[in-house]
Amino acid sequence: MKTFVEGSYQQGKTHIRLNLDIIIFIEGKNTLVYCPPLDLTGYGSTELEARQSFETVISEYFRYTLNKNTLKTDLLKLGWKISSKSKPMEPPTLQKMLRENDNFSRIFNSYDFKKTNTPVEIPAIA
Repeated sequence: MKTFVEGSYQQGKTHIRLNLDIIIFIEGKNTLVYCPPLDLTGYGSTELEARQSFETVISEYFRYTLNKNTLKTDLLKLGWKISSKSKPMEPPTLQKMLRENDNFSRIFNSYDFKKTNTPVEIPAIA
């Protein structure tokens, strides 16, 4: 499945491009696009609307956390590894997210979903 969810916030800083897992599922009458590594969700009546909503959510997430200078703290809280220059950022593993993220575990165990990954540009943290 080709994906176009590429929400990013441009602030003139270096970005790190990663492929992140995206889960697409239906809850009630809504389609949801959920990114477990960032614990962010977009939704809409159709998959297209949900993807567009997710683009807005991820852009606002980066804008807000950069403005508040909390991006690194938030990513660490979500289980990301932020370390060396050769591999500056690494999202948590699927197994870790299933153990530690109740919302993701609920989705994983209760809904039919499709999983894809999408390129996401994360602002580099100095």
